[in-house]
Amino acid sequence: MSDPLNLVFGALADPNRRQVIGYLSERGTATATELTGELPMTRQAVAKHLATLAGAGLVESERRGRETRYRLTETGAEWDDRLDALVRHLRRRRV
Repeated sequence: MSDPLNLVFGALADPNRRQVIGYLSERGTATATELTGELPMTRQAVAKHLATLAGAGLVESERRGRETRYRLTETGAEWDDRLDALVRHLRRRRV
């Protein structure tokens, strides 16, 4: 079994997954179809990224009728805040 921290860092290492996290952070919830319409990814790629993020405990899903809606977990939201703070810090330092 993988170390949970390695799963999180592995999930966050991909810029496409960070886009998914950012979108969910802004919108609250979304279906895979909505994500595909807003992000430059195929439906299949979005599904793979959501599965990776869910496996790392950053995203959870809820079935509502015929659709599945995704949202950040509390842990996912905390990591999104940390990444935003890191980006702001790096931009100030111009790294």
